[in-house]
Amino acid sequence: MTAAPSPCSPADRPRPGLRERKKTKTREAIRTATYALVREQGYDATTIEQIAERAEVSPSTVFRYFPTKEDIVLTDEYEPLMLEELRARPEDEPWTDSLRHVVRRALDLSEEEDPEVLRLRARLGVQVPAVRSRHFENMSRTGRLLRRAIAERTGRDPESLEVRVSAMALVGGLMEVTMYWAENGFDGELRDLVERALDVMEHGLGPGNP
Repeated sequence: MTAAPSPCSPADRPRPGLRERKKTKTREAIRTATYALVREQGYDATTIEQIAERAEVSPSTVFRYFPTKEDIVLTDEYEPLMLEELRARPEDEPWTDSLRHVVRRALDLSEEEDPEVLRLRARLGVQVPAVRSRHFENMSRTGRLLRRAIAERTGRDPESLEVRVSAMALVGGLMEVTMYWAENGFDGELRDLVERALDVMEHGLGPGNP
């Protein structure tokens, strides 16, 4: 089994340039400031001006990186990397195995963060209507990116019904996992819940009462 060539494998990926590193540092400063303020005073009371002051940037800089306050909570650095990881999987690997690898890799990266940040993001997605609404909007963008990756892998039309359903089933399913986790007081390991969701997507509900 040979892997498809990938520009994003960790060994081959070039180190980001100074400009990109500065952008990443600024994004992280804005996120860190937002999470701290939300913990201190709640989401609704936190303003862009406060975030900018805490992050030591201007409000216009905040908006340049994140179009809305909700995007600060929802956006991370992992999505492009995960799509590259998916493209790097062996061409003869079963599609469901490739998806499991990529989702597990995303979990590995997310778990390197402060676990409280992960819980905060999930909780806001459940409790704050504006965050939840923006999350649904972003699902469409993520789905379009995933459709391209699926099309490249399978040779199908990215606009075909089958590809669109496949992409959105994964995106929507993972969103439901985080909402379920938050709604149930973060009971259990997120990784175990994701594996259960992937089993449902791969095999269906199985026997039992509806």
